[in-house]
Amino acid sequence: MSAPTKCFDPAGARFGIPTYPWHFAPDGYATRRQLRASGLRPGGQEAAAQIMRTHRRRKAGVQVAFLYRVDRAKPVRPMTSRKWGALALAMLARRTCPQCRITYSYCIPTSLGMCILCAYPEEQRAA
Repeated sequence: MSAPTKCFDPAGARFGIPTYPWHFAPDGYATRRQLRASGLRPGGQEAAAQIMRTHRRRKAGVQVAFLYRVDRAKPVRPMTSRKWGALALAMLARRTCPQCRITYSYCIPTSLGMCILCAYPEEQRAA
């Protein structure tokens, strides 16, 4: 069985949801990103279908993207002043080092949990 036929199940008998190969989804369906680019959101609806392709590097061997019906999608909620304020505070927290409390112009690496100067103080003294 070849890869495109393995991922083709329009009735949903094999996967429980209609499944199509990559780039072969019927009109009227879109992924979350495609909806967002159109100014829409799923709006609480369940995934109506999925697109699937084989992937060599993944352990499971397949990559899946869920599809939502465009006719049931709702418009994206507009940003309010409170949402803008909350977003600004969240970004400020991501740029502030919890160790030295200095605010940087970039986001602190989550792998370190602090700024570079606090994470590697011995390298800073040597330079």
